[in-house]
Amino acid sequence: METLSFSLIDILISIVLAAIMFGLGLSLNASSFKNIALHPKSFFIGLGSQMIGLPIIAYIILYFSNLPDAFKVGIMILAACPGGTTSGFVTFLFKGNVALSISLTAINSFLTIFSIPIIVNIALGYYMNQKVELHLPVVNSVIQIFGLTILPAVLGVVVRTFKPIIALLLQNKIKYILIILLAIVYSVKFFAGKQHGGTGITSDEVWMIIPYAFIFNVVCFIFSIALGKYTKLNIRDAFTIAIEVSLHNTTLALLIAGTLLKNQDMVKPALIYSMFSFWSAMMFGLITKWVYKGKLSQE
Repeated sequence: METLSFSLIDILISIVLAAIMFGLGLSLNASSFKNIALHPKSFFIGLGSQMIGLPIIAYIILYFSNLPDAFKVGIMILAACPGGTTSGFVTFLFKGNVALSISLTAINSFLTIFSIPIIVNIALGYYMNQKVELHLPVVNSVIQIFGLTILPAVLGVVVRTFKPIIALLLQNKIKYILIILLAIVYSVKFFAGKQHGGTGITSDEVWMIIPYAFIFNVVCFIFSIALGKYTKLNIRDAFTIAIEVSLHNTTLALLIAGTLLKNQDMVKPALIYSMFSFWSAMMFGLITKWVYKGKLSQE
C-alpha cells in the first residue's frame, strides 16, 4: 500500500483545517442539511462548477499564458482540487449556506480521488510530455478526507445539538483565532526553506505566477455569480458556490505536487494562490454584503 509522508508544516495545516471544520459544525444542526436534500439544485450546480468548470477555466487562462510548463501543471493541479475547509469558513463568516458548503466539500473530496489522477495525468502529458500514471492511495485519502472534514464537522454538529450553550460560546471565540492560525501556518509554508517543509520560492517566481493566479481567482468569482444568476439561484446559495469555486483545496494541491509528484515547481502556484485567495474571498464577501445589503443573512 502506498503511503504519504508529511512535513511538520503540513501536519500543522491539517490540524488547523480540522479545527475549522469543527467550528463550522458548531453553527449547524441535522436539520440544516434537510433543505439541501429536498431541493438539491444548488448542490448539483455547485458540484458541476467545481468538477467541470474549474479545469476548463484554468485551461483557457493557461492557453494565453507564457508560464513555464511546470507552473502550468501546478495551476491545473490547483483547478483539480476544488473546495476545502477555508471555503466553508468564509461562507460561515458572511452567513452563506454553510450546510451547502460542507456538503460540497465532503462530496467533491471523495470525487477528486478519481478525478484528480485523470486531470493531472492529462496536464502532465499535454504540457510536459510526461506519462506518470498518478493515482491517489484510496484508503489513505479516504482516511484523510474523513479526518479533516467529515469527522470534525459531525463532532461540531453533535456539540451544537446536545450542548448548544457551549457551542455558542466556542463558536464566538474560535473563529478569529482560526483566522490567525491559518495565516501563520501558510506564511511559514511560504517563507520556510525546503529543508523545513517550504518550497524555496523566489521573488521572480512569485511575480511570474501571481498575475495568472489572480486572474484565475477573479474569473472563478465572476463565473460562479453569473452562473448563479443564469440558473436563478438565491444570492445566499450563489455566494456560497462562488466561495467554494474560488477557494481551492490548496493543502491537497500541495500534497499532490510536492509529495506525490515530488516537484516543488508545481507546488508554487498553489502556494501563491493560498496566500491571497482567502483575503480576496473576504473582500468578495464584503462587497457582496454591501451590494445586497444584508440579504445573505436574511435568506
